[in-house]
Amino acid sequence: MTHPLVEAAAQLRDAVDALHFSAPVTHVYNPLDYAWAPHRAYLERYGSGKKRVVLLGMNPGPFGMVQTGVPFGEVEMVRRWMGIEAEVSRPRDESPKRPIEGFACARSEVSGRRLWGLFADRFGVADVFFAEHFVANYCPLAFLDGGRNVTPDKLSAAETRPLFEACDAHLRRLVEALEPDWVVGVGAWAQKRAEAVVGDLPLKIGRVLHPSPASPAANRGWAEAATRQFLEQGIWLG
Repeated sequence: MTHPLVEAAAQLRDAVDALHFSAPVTHVYNPLDYAWAPHRAYLERYGSGKKRVVLLGMNPGPFGMVQTGVPFGEVEMVRRWMGIEAEVSRPRDESPKRPIEGFACARSEVSGRRLWGLFADRFGVADVFFAEHFVANYCPLAFLDGGRNVTPDKLSAAETRPLFEACDAHLRRLVEALEPDWVVGVGAWAQKRAEAVVGDLPLKIGRVLHPSPASPAANRGWAEAATRQFLEQGIWLG
């Protein structure tokens, strides 16, 4: 029988593959396509059973999920802590300024290193963290303007409408499969999408500071700030 999250991700992959985007977007990367093998391994290994907490990011970063197929997928954390490494091919239209190197990528994604580093420090081994937690991205696509990252909130309304329809349907399926007590937005934008999509379900919606190096607050000690937010909201205890 097909894993429910794998089936949902395959449907999302195919739905967003059919979409088209205009300037300033020059390239669109869909890691659910070219990095399907590690993404599927992540879902099958860590996405089974009920989860107490689902953390929701916005979309892939250029040196994280874009390379590894895993949300916030900093290469070394995925390889060493999660024990996942699989073949990554190339997107159909690759920007020379943002090559896909897969697990050979030598760049470390700061957001992913901070996020997974906190969980590794607090929970020790990956299996302990994933027993009650799961991390997903709302949108699976990365958008580039040449070599610059374009976040989904910067797209036109005409282009976000079909994109959000596909992503909303996937998020709903994911949450219904995992039955979490909490959906926690990593950043305000993800929190708002969670409220819009699953706010009617019997769960709580929270938020933690995004670990991006573009955030001055995150650069002043993201792990400490995020831990405090997890504790204050009652997502984590003690």
